[in-house]
Amino acid sequence: MSFWDIVWFIFITFAFVAYLMILFSILGDLFRDKDTSGIAKAVWIIALIFAPFLTALIYLIVRGHGMAERSVKQAQEIQKAQDEYIRDVAGSSATDEIHRAKGLLDSGAISQAEYEQLKAKALS
Repeated sequence: MSFWDIVWFIFITFAFVAYLMILFSILGDLFRDKDTSGIAKAVWIIALIFAPFLTALIYLIVRGHGMAERSVKQAQEIQKAQDEYIRDVAGSSATDEIHRAKGLLDSGAISQAEYEQLKAKALS
């Protein structure tokens, strides 16, 4: 096996992996798109099976802009959901700590100054 055989193998492997990434990206976009009918989705998938390179090229040219918009919209929705989750978890744990400290203050186990310290720590 010569050096150029190895280089050729690496190039072909890279091209194949890139093609698979594009193919899965197209399939993901098809199923994510709510505006496209089921029949149109089926036609795109059948075309991808029988003429994969040509269909992928046509899909990227025709629907590439919408594909990018849907991808950005999904990323924004995921970021929003993640931010809400973090805010809820952080807020609930701080609230729980403050309630526990308030219970300790009411029972006389800690002083007002200690309560204020625990409250400040929970809110930070």
